[in-house]
Amino acid sequence: MARTVKGPDARRERWKGHREQRRAEFVEATIAAVAKKGPDVGMEDVAAEAGVSKPVLYRHFTDKSDLYLAVGQRATEVLMERMGPALAAEGSIRDRITRIVDAYLSVIEENPNLYRFVVKGSFADRPVEKDVVAEDKNLIAATLARLIGDYLRAFDMDSGGAEPWAHALVGMVQNAGDWWLDRQTMSRANLSDYLATIIWHALDGLLRSAGVEIDPATPLTPLRLVD
Repeated sequence: MARTVKGPDARRERWKGHREQRRAEFVEATIAAVAKKGPDVGMEDVAAEAGVSKPVLYRHFTDKSDLYLAVGQRATEVLMERMGPALAAEGSIRDRITRIVDAYLSVIEENPNLYRFVVKGSFADRPVEKDVVAEDKNLIAATLARLIGDYLRAFDMDSGGAEPWAHALVGMVQNAGDWWLDRQTMSRANLSDYLATIIWHALDGLLRSAGVEIDPATPLTPLRLVD
């Protein structure tokens, strides 16, 4: 019976898989260290949380900026895991707006130090090739633009403004979220409702300007997310 010889390609793939696994473990250790120590965490804190020395970390990440980007990408996954279902869910437009806003606020409420770590970007020791925060904004805004465009086209209205609208809404919610994390003067549910009210009335005003009136409680067709 012939023996199966494992050549250099098999070993290379096995080593690649091991490195990816270790990188993922160190990213989770960084997130845990950030949660405990705050957004100004250092590499020594990360190494202690991971139970390794700093040289071991540097064998898996080029530098602090490389680790920062990996953490930022994981933070994006966490955000979209929560927001994806809210963006695609069925229901009335007012309910959907509220769920989308609350999904975003729930993530930053549960991970305040991680949010500040990513937004501040001070952990990186050099300019990074990707702006994680901007990429998140663009991703959410692109999805919202499709949602808004779907609604406008459903009423035979010009959807050309859907994209700038979406970016404006994302900026508003993010800035309100920044303020809320620092102040905590109201509940998340209240802030979600306030922001959803602003967004709904802006959309309602646009529809009314075209002679369209809709009940905010009326279910509308859910957004079809693009894979």
